Amino acid sequence: MRALVVEDDVHLASLVGTYLEREGFEVALSHDGVDAVQQAREVDPDIVVLDLGLPRLDGIEVCRRLRTFSEAYVVMLTARTDEVDTLVGLSVGADDYMTKPFSPRELVARLRAMLRRPRPLGGGAPETAGLRRFGALAIDPVGRDVWLGQEPVALTRTEFDVLAALSDRPRMAFSRRQLVDAVWGETWVGDEHLVDVHIGHLRRKLGDDATEPRFIRTVRGVGYRMGTGE
Repeated sequence: MRALVVEDDVHLASLVGTYLEREGFEVALSHDGVDAVQQAREVDPDIVVLDLGLPRLDGIEVCRRLRTFSEAYVVMLTARTDEVDTLVGLSVGADDYMTKPFSPRELVARLRAMLRRPRPLGGGAPETAGLRRFGALAIDPVGRDVWLGQEPVALTRTEFDVLAALSDRPRMAFSRRQLVDAVWGETWVGDEHLVDVHIGHLRRKLGDDATEPRFIRTVRGVGYRMGTGE
């Protein structure tokens, strides 16, 4: 597995890289945003550890550019603990975040948990066996494809995992914590409102109006559940 660590603190980047190498990753290091995008194209990493505050290009812009060509899992690092930074980072396609200071062991554990999720297989129109259908929405949990009518819907890995969890038990109202456990793992610690960010992304990509939802319903006081698609 390949990892790209993007951090302008050279010592911290080296420390994180050392922990990842001990876990068997091939590691590339970058210390500024422009170089990070270039290295990501060359290395094609499976995971990217991405600092928010970088010279030349900040982590937000790096993540936005990564999402135009890479399906790597992205974990953002930030020394700023206010929620705005976190949610902005997630809004451009980051899968998770950690605030500094953090334990490199915990970071590695989170990355390992992410990589245990199956990769998207891509391909053409889904086969009918095993499809989950909600009106015009079709979800293929094996091929990890989503279709709205005849059109494929491009989701990040984490967006797909959230949708897969909801659609696997469509009658269940999931709390944020239950979705965190299902997607990020029971040991995950952080701001559970990251679930709301990914739900917002899903609704936008599915053309689902939160005031009159077809596919993802808000259950007041609880969390979220699948809609019927009608």
